[in-house]
Amino acid sequence: MPILEARQADITRVEVDAIVNAANDTLLGGGGVDGAIHRAAGPALLQASRALPQVAPGVRCPTGEARITPGFALPARYVIHTVGPVWRGGDAGEAKALAACYRNSLALAAGHGLARIAFPAISCGVYGYPIDEAVAIAVDTVRAWAGASPKQVLFCCHDAAMLKRYESALAD
Repeated sequence: MPILEARQADITRVEVDAIVNAANDTLLGGGGVDGAIHRAAGPALLQASRALPQVAPGVRCPTGEARITPGFALPARYVIHTVGPVWRGGDAGEAKALAACYRNSLALAAGHGLARIAFPAISCGVYGYPIDEAVAIAVDTVRAWAGASPKQVLFCCHDAAMLKRYESALAD
């Protein structure tokens, strides 16, 4: 199990091997953390994202899966893009899809020999996932990771309220 930490920080400024982007399925940028990562990484991130193959018209990364690109102007060497589920009430496989985001991101990091990665709160913004449920899934899924790497996982929290939620989940 990796060492888990929660910190209030701007994910675009943390010094880790990879940051995880809560992306949309086009991987061409968007709002929230996705837009912030694209702005901070610079236009080369958009070019690299466009170069990833589409698996369906307009879709480069289906919900629950993950893709990797260089980090370009970011302190992180890589960006791992994952697409979280849109909250539809909890009976549409959202929990399974959200856990898959974390597992597939960890697997991609491990496959690239990355020791330290940072996650945002996937699906907790415009995708509407209930925050406490999402935090519990994030922490439980990362705790269950049995791979040799990554060795450290940082949960990057955009505000003090989110940090409290992660700290509480990590204390359980």
